[in-house]
Amino acid sequence: MKVNLFVSRDIDQPHADIHTNELTDNISKAINILESDDQNDMIAVKKGQDIALLELGDIFMFRVEEKQVKVFSENNEYVIKKPLYQVEETLSSDFLRISKTTIINMKKIKRVAPSLKGMMFVELKNGLKDNISRKYLPDFKNAFDL
Repeated sequence: MKVNLFVSRDIDQPHADIHTNELTDNISKAINILESDDQNDMIAVKKGQDIALLELGDIFMFRVEEKQVKVFSENNEYVIKKPLYQVEETLSSDFLRISKTTIINMKKIKRVAPSLKGMMFVELKNGLKDNISRKYLPDFKNAFDL
């Protein structure tokens, strides 16, 4: 499917026009997403040239790598153009920053274990691992009443 995006400062309210020869399930889903009042449940990401909308509940981790904010789902890796601090502002309380470069979905944690020099590391259910820095460890413990 071909997608065209037009950005204009001359419009008061965003709108979408869909041109198709038949109403498919994917088009119906896109309409529901676009008409939804609860826009904070979705985030637009890129994989190569493709743009996808992910539900926040499907995201395991946001991490800065190679000067890009990468978004990790169960089996895929995406990129988002926003800086990590802007992403953090839009997330629900299910997400927690664990280091300068990483935000995790607390519902996707598999285990937490001690690491070197008083730090801890977290392993997510999809196998991703990252360190919880000492600066963010108190916030992590508070989130779990530890």
